[in-house]
Amino acid sequence: MPELRLWGIRRSIGLAVATALLLVGGLIAAALGFAGWPALERGATVTAATLFDLLKLVFAVVAGIGGVAALVVAYRRQRVAEHTNALAEFAHHLAHAADLRAEVTKALAEAADERAKIETDRNGIRLFNERFAKASEQLGSEKAAVRLAGVYALAGLADDWREGRQTCIDVLCAYLRMPYTPPEDVRNYAPAQADDQVPTVDVDSARAAREEREVRHTVIRLVSRHLRLAEDDATSWGGYNFDFSGAVLDGGDFSGAIFSDGEVSFAGVRFSGGEVSFSEAAFCGASLDFNLATFSGGRVDFDWATFSGGVVHFGRAAFSGGEVFFDGATFSGGDVPFGGASFSGGMVSFCGAMFSGGLVSFRGAKFRGGLVSFDGVRVQDLPEFDDWPAGRPPDGLILPGA
Repeated sequence: MPELRLWGIRRSIGLAVATALLLVGGLIAAALGFAGWPALERGATVTAATLFDLLKLVFAVVAGIGGVAALVVAYRRQRVAEHTNALAEFAHHLAHAADLRAEVTKALAEAADERAKIETDRNGIRLFNERFAKASEQLGSEKAAVRLAGVYALAGLADDWREGRQTCIDVLCAYLRMPYTPPEDVRNYAPAQADDQVPTVDVDSARAAREEREVRHTVIRLVSRHLRLAEDDATSWGGYNFDFSGAVLDGGDFSGAIFSDGEVSFAGVRFSGGEVSFSEAAFCGASLDFNLATFSGGRVDFDWATFSGGVVHFGRAAFSGGEVFFDGATFSGGDVPFGGASFSGGMVSFCGAMFSGGLVSFRGAKFRGGLVSFDGVRVQDLPEFDDWPAGRPPDGLILPGA
């Protein structure tokens, strides 16, 4: 802080006047001394000219004293103005320093928050990784109950960990792709022999197979549950990729699932028994692949499903047994190609389906047996078929209006 050191005004003016008088007195004394101290003659009378000269001298002295006082006041005013400017500049520097301190404080606080966030994220990721490792380990357990716990743990982790959700989904799908032999019906074990004569190994194998089926159906149920949620739901799995290719499905409920984005693959899946339901599912943007899928047993249900966007491939799929229903389904957009598919057994029904848009094509499909029925369909845009010899469709194919 700059300091202003000045005497009081009276003291300053008095000292300046005294100094001026002493200086004038000294100069007069010096002049008289230089002149040899001449004697002053006093006349008998004081003339007007003499009085006027004396008055001029007095006025000159007074004016000189006033000038000295004015100089002192002007000097002090200048010093005060300079000090005021110095104070203003100092205040400006202080304000600038305060702003710098505020910016530094803010930067330090932001850095501390960022470090805390990084540390929190690091701890969160570490926790997620630990949960992922534990759930994955549970999936590899020999005990079905532990595997079930791992399935639920992994699904819960996928809900909490958006950045790792696709990884969790991939692990669940990979579990379904693992080798699997569906359990034989319980009736195959019993009537031929008494219960106490059933080989223990067969009973244990059948129980283990049924338990494994429960674990796999739980995976499908959890996936379907998350695909029914609205897209803006924080735990929705819509838009992610699902790879079930090559899996063996002997049941499962995808009813009401919404396939609106991403890639979903059922390529090469074997539908070998039980009931797999896509009833009322919405295929409205995702790319679904049923290429090379095998429908050889059980029931696969697409009843009242909506095909309104994206592409659903059934190319080179094999319909050799069981029942596949598209009854009441609506084909209003997107492409549903059955090119190269083989219909050699079982039943495929499109009864009551609505074809109002998009492209449903059976060009290149082979009809060698079984029943494929389009009875009662509502048609605005006919599905495409090959041109058959003599215009007669293959046996077992019931076309619209036939």
